[in-house]
Amino acid sequence: MTTLLLCIGLLVLGYFTYGKVVERVFGPDSSRPTPCSTMADGVDYASMPTWKVFFIQLLDIAGIGPIFGPILGALYGPIALVWIVVGAIFAGAVHDYLSGMLSVRNKGASIPEVVGLFLGHRARWVMRFFSLLLLLLVGVVFVLSPAQLLGSLTGLNVQFLVACIFGYYFLATILPIDKIIGRLYPFFGALLLFMTLGVLIGMALGEAPVLPNLDITVNTHPQGLPIWPLLFITLSCGAISGFHSTQSPLMARCIRNESSGRLVFYGAMIAEGIIALVWAAAGMTLFYGPEALFQVIQSGTPSLVVEQVCRTLLGPVGGFLAILGVIVLPVTSGDTAFRSCRLIIAETLSLSQTRTVKRLALAVPLFIAAFLVSTQDFLIIWRYFGWSNQTLAMLVLWSAAIFLRQQAKCHWIATLPALFMTAVTVSFILQAPIGFHLPPGLSNLAGLVAAFLTLVALLRRPRQPRRQGNRG
Repeated sequence: MTTLLLCIGLLVLGYFTYGKVVERVFGPDSSRPTPCSTMADGVDYASMPTWKVFFIQLLDIAGIGPIFGPILGALYGPIALVWIVVGAIFAGAVHDYLSGMLSVRNKGASIPEVVGLFLGHRARWVMRFFSLLLLLLVGVVFVLSPAQLLGSLTGLNVQFLVACIFGYYFLATILPIDKIIGRLYPFFGALLLFMTLGVLIGMALGEAPVLPNLDITVNTHPQGLPIWPLLFITLSCGAISGFHSTQSPLMARCIRNESSGRLVFYGAMIAEGIIALVWAAAGMTLFYGPEALFQVIQSGTPSLVVEQVCRTLLGPVGGFLAILGVIVLPVTSGDTAFRSCRLIIAETLSLSQTRTVKRLALAVPLFIAAFLVSTQDFLIIWRYFGWSNQTLAMLVLWSAAIFLRQQAKCHWIATLPALFMTAVTVSFILQAPIGFHLPPGLSNLAGLVAAFLTLVALLRRPRQPRRQGNRG
């Protein structure tokens, strides 16, 4: 328990120290009008108080990823805790803050449009592809997982619950952001806090075995899967996740002051890291070893692990409420995933979204495609989600590095995590069965070479004049 509390303390310390460094490098301007005041439309651009924006941002980004990912990451042993702490402070929160603030500086633009400003027209189309693919996969994954949990709680047919969740997502996608999302999320936030604190306190007061020794050289995965690069693909949410950059523009359109950016964007990522730590620790301690945890995962999905953890630590009533809190996470990311998808398509087509009929014109075919994808195998969807997610994070970090370099600011806060994620994503797709299935040694070397060449390209890139609307 001491190890877990130490890790949580390091995350909080990171917010007040390195988070402040990142904020100073970017340089928020509290006197500068934000998109919610300059582009208010009553649908997607709406002013909200900072506390509500923070909770919405947290619930947007903290889908089932910071629960399922850490549970799967727990199979690798205590190194998962190290990755969550280091990744969240120096990569994930930096990624979230810069993507959110760059959107604020560019009229609340979606992340493909922001990236296109710095990497060019081709990169904009690449980002559109990856963003839409990722959001569609997220929306589908975050339909299946809560439906399975609800089915185990209520005994209702899972396919019926899938249809109900899709119906909610459809309404949340087309209605003004303050009609459903802005009203329900404070209640959902309370459930989320109860779930996290409940599981944490349950572990502290229970009789579960202690965390394994913090030895990062030991790989405990029952199948012997390598830590590099699989851990950094599997355990994304809670450390660094490209999905977050697709969600940050939603709150970039609602934030009232640039000075709130560190709390809303950097702070929400740190909070997600704490959630991930709790669930990684639960996976390592409550199942008496990675082999037992692996058997539970294999007998169902990580949702079965969630159910057993909640009921073991909190009893029937507390477990029921905790599971509801876990269900809230994917639901509150799935709805905004589809909403972000609609907005990216609208920006691509230059289609105004103030009229309901135009929102329906995009939402209906989008949900038809999502339903078709939802009929596929969950584990296959998750594998493609992991790689797409981290590739998007890598592209966003490189874009942020270019922006900071153009502004003669310390670009290394984005460049270093971008280098790391380049090596991870290239190595993974080259050796993975869903990719090119090349030998690990060759794939890992190619990943390092790709990271080095990308760094050289960044440093050789001439510093361009400051652009209107993108001043640092």
